[in-house]
Amino acid sequence: MSRQVVRSSKFRHVFGQAVKYDQCYDDIRISQMTWDSNFCSVNPKFVAMIVDASGGGAFMVLPLSKTGRIDMSYPTVCGHTGPVLDIEFCPHNDNIIASGSEDCSVMIWEIPDGGLTSPLTAPVVRLDGHSKRVGILCWHPTAHNVLMSAGCDNVVILWNVARGESVVRIDSVHPDLIYSACWNQDGSQILTTCKDKTMRVLDPRKGTLLLEKEKTHEGSRPVRAVFLSDGKILTTGFSRMSERQVALWDPKNFAEPLCLQELDTGSGVLLPFYDPDTGVVYLCGKGESSIRYFEVTDEAPYVHYLSMYTSKESQKGMGCMPKRGLEVNKCEITRFYKLHERKCEPIVMTVPRKSDLFQEDLYPDTIGPEPSVEADEWFQGKDGQPILISLKDGFTATTKAKEFKVHKSLLKTTSTSAGNQPDNSGEVQSLRKEVKDLKAAIEELTTRMKELESWRESK
Repeated sequence: MSRQVVRSSKFRHVFGQAVKYDQCYDDIRISQMTWDSNFCSVNPKFVAMIVDASGGGAFMVLPLSKTGRIDMSYPTVCGHTGPVLDIEFCPHNDNIIASGSEDCSVMIWEIPDGGLTSPLTAPVVRLDGHSKRVGILCWHPTAHNVLMSAGCDNVVILWNVARGESVVRIDSVHPDLIYSACWNQDGSQILTTCKDKTMRVLDPRKGTLLLEKEKTHEGSRPVRAVFLSDGKILTTGFSRMSERQVALWDPKNFAEPLCLQELDTGSGVLLPFYDPDTGVVYLCGKGESSIRYFEVTDEAPYVHYLSMYTSKESQKGMGCMPKRGLEVNKCEITRFYKLHERKCEPIVMTVPRKSDLFQEDLYPDTIGPEPSVEADEWFQGKDGQPILISLKDGFTATTKAKEFKVHKSLLKTTSTSAGNQPDNSGEVQSLRKEVKDLKAAIEELTTRMKELESWRESK
């Protein structure tokens, strides 16, 4: 009689737990759009969620501490004229967030430290270049002020946000709708998936095709792909029989996947969240109530199922906290922000440990907020590796001054070098209103004077 050997892993007993009700963000009208983006972005300061808005597009940015019921009149970021489809916080500055919308524009916003006190309508920079709605945004992992956007016009644009201009336009590679786009760890390559069932690896600065794999998954439903830290690629998609699949690919040999697993027959697109520090990937299905997680290793069968977190309510979107925002003394390895119909619920993923000391094996040096290259240098060909930080002594308390400086320099460069971008549109609009009111007052005064003269003549 043979005994089955259970694979040993320190993440085998990872469990997910939703926070208490009073620590959720309640009474928020999450957007009803059917777009397959995360609808949520989070960092150690704020959580942002796309919300329903009448007559345009809006998203809400809340300080992490502002839990409980959110007032209906709480101010939103509402400068778009069409529904917002994707939002993404800048990894190098916690106060900067980008948004893409159905109005074909990308906008960069500055959020004050304590959160919004009035509706925000004037972006720091407005980026116009897409001819159809913009549904995918992704900041460069190591280069400061470099943003990638992909729209329904099948075009990928790389922006120099500090100058408010598009530098690279990739418009001849994708023949159909782009499903996903992401960077590798140092930002030297772009990975995209497309409606033509082809996965492509691109050179971002030249806009040229490096590798492609046709029929990554046989099904016609959307495919998602992410780069792993060792250069391998993990994809989620559907089989010809509409079964959901997860696959691992080696770019050195795209002929066959290293691993292909069929999961279930669900209909929701699986959003992958990869943690490069632990090698764990989390798969969250939109419209479902579960989060599956797998460990990716260097040995066959490569992708090992760990466990599944389930709850009663389905998720409309999901945000993932960067490592530097976690509570390391509680052995928290990931924190998700799950969007319901009317609230946002944090879910904490924990590795059970008896000791409350710092666990070095769970928290190797992780990616910090400091960029290693400036935008101009990167576009000229310079690559930079991520600058790593230690989480041992806590992180957020030591870097407030540095983040504030980065924030100020971004605003300074955008205001001086954004060219003809309407980054001061709020001031212009208020001046136009004043002029209009003044003209109306002059016209009314002229009419009154004419009436007075005619009255005098009649007397």
